[in-house]
Amino acid sequence: MEADVVVVGAGLAGLVATAELADRGKRVVLVDQEGEQSLGGQAFWSFGGLFLVDSPEQRRMGIKDSLELATQDWMGSAQFDRDEDFWPRKWAEAYLHFAAGEKRAWLHEQGHRLFPVVGWAERGDGRAEGHGNSVPRFHITWGTGPGLVEPFERRVRAAVASGRVTFAFRHRVDELVVTAGAVTGIRGRILAPDGVDRGRPSSREEVGDFEITAQAVIVTSGGIGGNHDLVRQVWPERLGTPPARMVAGVPAHVDGRMLGITQSAGGHVINPDRMWHYTEGLRNWDPVWDNHGIRVLPGPSSLWLDARGRRFPAPYFPGFDTLGTLGHIMRSGHDYSWFVLTQRIIEKEFALSGSEQNPDLTGRDVKQVLGRARKGAPAPVEAFKRHGEDFVVAHTLDELVRGMNALTGDDLVDVGSLRRTIVARDNEIANDFSKDAQVTAIHGARNYRGDRLIRVASPHRLLDPKAGPLIAVRLNILTRKTLGGLETDLAGRVLRAGGEPLPGVYAAGEVSGFGGGGMHGYNSLEGTFLGGCLFSGRSAGRAVAAAL
Repeated sequence: MEADVVVVGAGLAGLVATAELADRGKRVVLVDQEGEQSLGGQAFWSFGGLFLVDSPEQRRMGIKDSLELATQDWMGSAQFDRDEDFWPRKWAEAYLHFAAGEKRAWLHEQGHRLFPVVGWAERGDGRAEGHGNSVPRFHITWGTGPGLVEPFERRVRAAVASGRVTFAFRHRVDELVVTAGAVTGIRGRILAPDGVDRGRPSSREEVGDFEITAQAVIVTSGGIGGNHDLVRQVWPERLGTPPARMVAGVPAHVDGRMLGITQSAGGHVINPDRMWHYTEGLRNWDPVWDNHGIRVLPGPSSLWLDARGRRFPAPYFPGFDTLGTLGHIMRSGHDYSWFVLTQRIIEKEFALSGSEQNPDLTGRDVKQVLGRARKGAPAPVEAFKRHGEDFVVAHTLDELVRGMNALTGDDLVDVGSLRRTIVARDNEIANDFSKDAQVTAIHGARNYRGDRLIRVASPHRLLDPKAGPLIAVRLNILTRKTLGGLETDLAGRVLRAGGEPLPGVYAAGEVSGFGGGGMHGYNSLEGTFLGGCLFSGRSAGRAVAAAL
């Protein structure tokens, strides 16, 4: 088979790159080891959150944002400190201008729409110059992940109908073909057809060989989050001991194979120790893939405790500093932690990440969305509370602690010590003043109209029977994103170790650290993974089309 361009990976970055190439008249073969039912990759399962700067949605919510403030936040979070951060920094600067400029309009003209309330994710480490978002910037796609995939899938399928794009599903790439120092195609094995549902493990039976010749190859194959052995292998010392037990935020086919394959062809991988894993993972009671984990998107009010029931110090509050909290947990000697909260808090503050956990937003059902304002937790949250193995519900603290210790079998939480911690916290809630940093943060969050309306519960005592029952939630480490990857220039060209381009091969999306080999640096501001796929896929697709 021959083509102008081969795109390896049919996730969001691959769809964007393919659409841009096809619109410019190029013949593209889009290759993926999974079946057509998995088109859109991990973006399909996502909440659809997008990082935008000074958007109309922000302004309508009374949020004052600017490129200058967003750059301060990004650079304070990225903490670039390595020689190889040259291109990651360039990508970060370019992406910030995209997020503050044409990103929203470009998506809007393709039919993409946003939920009107802007979320405040990753609130930071408490320093103006440090990690975190100074203002709410998390824009939820109306239709969640499927709604974001939709316009690019539509463009690609139109190109398939016109003959400019050919799908090659169930084709596993094993090698980049190198001729006279340049990548001239791909080679691999054809896997047996498998109609398994999206996300579920598919057959690895091999039924044939293939080779595709092209003028350029764009690698858009994703990260390593489904390969827990590889995650542990590159786990950095700064995040403590690698967890013995994790839940999987992505299916097993997110295996990182193309990183090694591209490296073998001469590409340079940088920052492999930079990664993004969540601390608020639940084991899915109704799993799609093996060891399936779902992330809690928490408001700021739950009391966060380590495995022994000791309260986390500032700034490790729910929703504030993901990797700071991850390091704190992994230095505690255990690989799980606890939220302790009330029914009143779970009703207002618990959301679950993922398109399938938000059927109202995913289905664009206005009536169901308005139903979130009614008393009671959202149905998916209530289902986890009833069926999830990580939940303990009780009417007294003694009963709650017995349930926590029974759940883990560790018998680590002392009821007397936990009672003293909760009473001290509750005493700080009783008046308008407080020296407790988390209580101050709760009051601060409620100054934002969006949080006060739908995200942050009214401050109350955890031991107030009227707010009950009490709930404890065991939180697991949830694998998710690769922040390092193939080093690329601003055209998406994969670079050799010496900094010169490897002819014929480009990269986009998570496999390139969402651009440059790690445009996030050490931390993410959230809403930047999908946006990174959009921006790097678009950049690579347009650059290849111009170069051919």
